[in-house]
Amino acid sequence: MPMTDSRLLLHQAERQCQRRGVRFTPIRQRVLEMIAEASGGLKAYDLLDRLAAEHAAARPPTVYRALDFLIEQGLVHRIESLNAYVACPCPEHTHGFQLLICRDCGRVEELHLDDINAQLARRARELGFAVQRQTIELLGRCDSCRGHEATGS
Repeated sequence: MPMTDSRLLLHQAERQCQRRGVRFTPIRQRVLEMIAEASGGLKAYDLLDRLAAEHAAARPPTVYRALDFLIEQGLVHRIESLNAYVACPCPEHTHGFQLLICRDCGRVEELHLDDINAQLARRARELGFAVQRQTIELLGRCDSCRGHEATGS
């Protein structure tokens, strides 16, 4: 995500936290910024290494608490298959999402196919199932990586 996009995302996150009356602490802000600036998903221990370089007191609970908060606020998504985290490009969107993940370069694209989410929710209800969390991840190869293969570069 380009720097201008990460600044915009941080501004949106700050406004959203203010509206909700939750604290967007400097550590939470920095963790979100690091995730937003990463080209793909970022693992918790990579975050910890980067944060520890700036804040000597940073420990795993610090990072995990910040991640829990960011996920709860819809600012970050956990990529289950990679055990990594990615910034949500549209934190104001309140519906479910799907992630396209390139297995080669790690690029992540977020989709909002609300009809798929509605179909899944409806079918779960019909089966008497109470969904607590939904993760839809599609792993494959992006155009760019497939193009490199075709050109031999």
